[in-house]
Amino acid sequence: MSTRGFEGLRAVVTGGASGIGLATARLLADRGADVVSLDLQETAGPPLTGVLADVSDDESVRAGVAKAVDRLGGLDILVNNAGIGAQGTVEDNDDAEWHRVFDVNVVGMVRVSRAALPYLRRSRHAAIVNTCSIAATAGLPQRALYSATKGAVLALTRAMAADHLREGIRVCCVNPGTAHTPWIDRLLAAAEDPEAELAALAARQPTGRLVTAEEVAAAICYLAGPDAGATTGTDLAVDGGMAGLRLRPPPLNEERS
Repeated sequence: MSTRGFEGLRAVVTGGASGIGLATARLLADRGADVVSLDLQETAGPPLTGVLADVSDDESVRAGVAKAVDRLGGLDILVNNAGIGAQGTVEDNDDAEWHRVFDVNVVGMVRVSRAALPYLRRSRHAAIVNTCSIAATAGLPQRALYSATKGAVLALTRAMAADHLREGIRVCCVNPGTAHTPWIDRLLAAAEDPEAELAALAARQPTGRLVTAEEVAAAICYLAGPDAGATTGTDLAVDGGMAGLRLRPPPLNEERS
């Protein structure tokens, strides 16, 4: 039996056609919310409704949010999940790529939030949840550009929480570890040794496995939901202990099943 508590609430999820966004949209719908996905791709069928929108284009965002709100009859929850990945050190990407990734991962959230705020101010339960990353708080190799954008998302989340608290709008973010998403699948497909790359990514989490999209979705739904009414300006790690744990290595003679 699913946990409910979102009946009567209306939610927009960006990047809701796949990965964490799709898992979040489905879970919100399962718990009783009316959900519209904003994405460049068509969203899976009922109970989800999809609206095509490009977070890198302000006109597209404003039109998409307006269309979503028209379908929903209002807006209570915004999940800013749309984003893209990037690899390499500071030397490995040119200015155009830095601008492109920042434009989607950071300014994209600004565009959607800016378009959504007039509707959220009318809600009796208004919440914004941004998808951030462990990369915002931990130094990861070959992730300079991506980490910089997620550090900006973390700072943006706290600033927005301060700005909109008195308007009754809570703003939080989730910091996933390495989650098994379509982007990771593409990364693995391009690796010389996909099995070794997967093992290395899994080993970064103290739990020894990748985070699932559904686990991240559950954290997003908590932060967006009525039970988190006293929570704002918070970043919630969903990272298998990566941010906070410093485990001793296992004994050399320890048997592993």
